[in-house]
Amino acid sequence: MICLVRRFFPFIVGTAFGIYVAQNYKVPNVRNVADSGIAMAKKYEEAHRKPAPTKKKIEEEED
Repeated sequence: MICLVRRFFPFIVGTAFGIYVAQNYKVPNVRNVADSGIAMAKKYEEAHRKPAPTKKKIEEEED
C-alpha cells in the first residue's frame, strides 16, 4: 500500500499545483500556441520548398 502511495504522490502533487496555477495565474492556452506554431511551420515550409520538377526535367533524366 505504501508503494502505491509513493508512486502516485508526485502525480497528485503535480495535479494540485497545476490546478492552483491555472486558477491564480494567466496561463496561455497550449492548443492555441501549438496551432500557431504549426501554421508558422507550414508557411515556412511552403516558402522554402524546392520547386516541383517540370515535365521537361523528368524526360531529360530518363534519357
